[in-house]
Amino acid sequence: MKIIKLNAIDSTNTFLKNLANDKQTENFTIVVAEHQTKGKGQRGSDWLVDSGKNLTFSVLCNFLTSEINLFSLNIIVAISIVEGLKTKSNLNFEIKWPNDILADNKKIAGILIENSFKSQHEIQSIIGVGINVNQDYFENLPQASSMFILENKIFDKEELMIGIVNELKKNLEEVKSVGEDYFWNKYHDLLFKKGKVSAFEDKLGVRFVGKIIGVNKEGKLKVELENEAITFYDLKEIKLLY
Repeated sequence: MKIIKLNAIDSTNTFLKNLANDKQTENFTIVVAEHQTKGKGQRGSDWLVDSGKNLTFSVLCNFLTSEINLFSLNIIVAISIVEGLKTKSNLNFEIKWPNDILADNKKIAGILIENSFKSQHEIQSIIGVGINVNQDYFENLPQASSMFILENKIFDKEELMIGIVNELKKNLEEVKSVGEDYFWNKYHDLLFKKGKVSAFEDKLGVRFVGKIIGVNKEGKLKVELENEAITFYDLKEIKLLY
């Protein structure tokens, strides 16, 4: 795999997206930055990290629409991050819908995937990953933590990154033979708060109680309400309170 290392950049996703306009850019090219000034997360939130302590990188992924659907790519990326981190860590990792990775109920990683159609059958995805690796303090972020804080040891960031991308390559190849349902089952096994009564807030700020049943193939969260009704929520329609 080709790795492009940068000291500082506004966004590795933006840099790689521009680079990928050149058709010679090979699949699984990685752009990694020591400092990212305008990294983005889900819901348009900024992803700001301590320079040099954490891992911010983007991966180019080209695939055919016949190979995998778009949200299945999301779940495979999340699973690949968990599996890659588990090779170097003993933490209990979970996936918080839609694209956060938690350890001990604390957010340590986030994913942002930007897709574009290059032809009728081909999709180009820029997979952005931010992982709190060696940061030792988070001001005014009670739900955030890092691998260093939780395990009290320094991790090799590049080793973690290469392990994650190798898992991603393996899983994207494997899905062609085992099918998407295999990975959906894995995803649901790792899904944070699945089957547990939890508090939520809707887009109007109304709080309610429900139970996460799962996620459907369109990426919507399936929640059982107190009256036993089943409701599906899109990304901007609901927030899990924990």
